[in-house]
Amino acid sequence: MPEDTSSALADLPLTMSEAGTGRPVLVLHGGGGPATVAGLARHLSRTARTLTPVHPGWDGTPRPARLTGIADLALAYLHVLRERRLRDVLVVGSSLGGWIAAEMASRDSTGSITGLVLIDAVGVEVATEPIADFFALDARGLAEHSWHDPDRHYVDPAELPAGELARRQANAVTMRLYAGDPYMHDPGLLARLGRIRVPALLLWGESDRIVTPAYGAAYADAFGNGRFEVVPGAGHLPQIEQPEATFALVDAHLHRTGSPSGHR
Repeated sequence: MPEDTSSALADLPLTMSEAGTGRPVLVLHGGGGPATVAGLARHLSRTARTLTPVHPGWDGTPRPARLTGIADLALAYLHVLRERRLRDVLVVGSSLGGWIAAEMASRDSTGSITGLVLIDAVGVEVATEPIADFFALDARGLAEHSWHDPDRHYVDPAELPAGELARRQANAVTMRLYAGDPYMHDPGLLARLGRIRVPALLLWGESDRIVTPAYGAAYADAFGNGRFEVVPGAGHLPQIEQPEATFALVDAHLHRTGSPSGHR
């Protein structure tokens, strides 16, 4: 995808990849970084205008000191939509990106967003289904919690090139800054979701142990217009483990939703 740096706010240089034409789709990555949604973004760009930012602070990108929470990112991305005069936007977010998407929809005063897809999203507190403590897990534990087939996806940190290990460690530090306190959720978000009337599809890997399918079902139920779908044979990143099934569900939601008046 072509990549450019656009100013979301006066002091925020934003790294953004853009490709394709059609309805605007904003694709938001999770804590693992932009590579975790790259395949999904490429797929969507075949039929939609796909914008894929790198959250400030990830992969060595600059993060202004005032950006310290997920709500700050949500407001910045809403500004991007207004700055570019984008309407009829579908926002797709994976994990932490799903939380950003939900926060954006709860704050969208101009009606720019007309659909949501949250993929194994964090962001709310479900008393009976606590979010696994990502920061307390070693690499093997993280693989066991994240993947349906952990043996296939586990990578021994000792075998990683020094640069890649440093990138992952720096991303984890950035994620802790944005989402470490309170841990991986906004205490008020669950109560606000009922006011979001745009269609929200929540996709969940059946084997996710970071946020369980029961957590996802409760998340979906809180939306004013939410729907819950389980992806078999997948964990926390179904777009990687089961791309065909995941892409088909996202495509259907893309075509099912949207404003009759179209987009710009």
